[in-house]
Amino acid sequence: MTQVIIAAAVIGVTGLLIALILGFAAIQFEVPVDEKEIAVREFLPGNNCGGCGYAGCDALAKAIASGEAAVNACPVGGAAVADKIGEVMGVDGGETVKMVAYVKCAGTCEKAGIKANYYGISDCKKAAAIPGRGDKACSYGCLGFGSCVAACQFHALQVKQGIAVVDKDACVACGKCIEECPNGLIELVPYDAKVAVSCSNKDKGPKVMAVCDTGCIGCGICEKQCEFDAIKVENNIAHIDQAKCTGCGKCAQKCPKKIILEH
Repeated sequence: MTQVIIAAAVIGVTGLLIALILGFAAIQFEVPVDEKEIAVREFLPGNNCGGCGYAGCDALAKAIASGEAAVNACPVGGAAVADKIGEVMGVDGGETVKMVAYVKCAGTCEKAGIKANYYGISDCKKAAAIPGRGDKACSYGCLGFGSCVAACQFHALQVKQGIAVVDKDACVACGKCIEECPNGLIELVPYDAKVAVSCSNKDKGPKVMAVCDTGCIGCGICEKQCEFDAIKVENNIAHIDQAKCTGCGKCAQKCPKKIILEH
């Protein structure tokens, strides 16, 4: 009986010592918690898409709480989330322009020339790394293998008739598709943008027409039509400054290749 009591006492004392050590360690190594950071994190959507430029929502919450990032830095949450976070931080949420991805290619299966039958890996980056770069004659255009589709966790892209197409109502402008496109065809434009140039071919007119029925030939007619200096031809291709564009549509109406499309 004495041995049982001794054993119980030893176990009790040992447990007490361990508890005291753990309690002391918890106090000594306690990491301060920023209540603002916790509050901000509660409003972030939790997609961890990286569209804000940070590793995930936890990292963004920490950056916002410390003043390193703006309260409207989350592209997924938009204005509604920015306003809520602004209340936590004691600042105005600021104006947020909803941005969406846009694929600068209209070379569908019907319009793009085909140079060969491609039987390789159905991945844009891998196809772009081998001679030939897929089956389309235009080396600047959409490869159509859907790497951007696979990268989008919001199901905002799909391949139709050989090119990637964005559902702008589903897009949150996280930028994952931009990272995946080896031809750099995808850019962010305002959701309310009226028109956009759907081509990225930088070759001169004759070479463009040889590989695609609808590519930009760099003729400059669109530039001459614009009264607001919103469209310029650079490197043989038209570019629209969406900040200046009023959406009048004159450039699209006069484009001989009909490559300036409604967005």
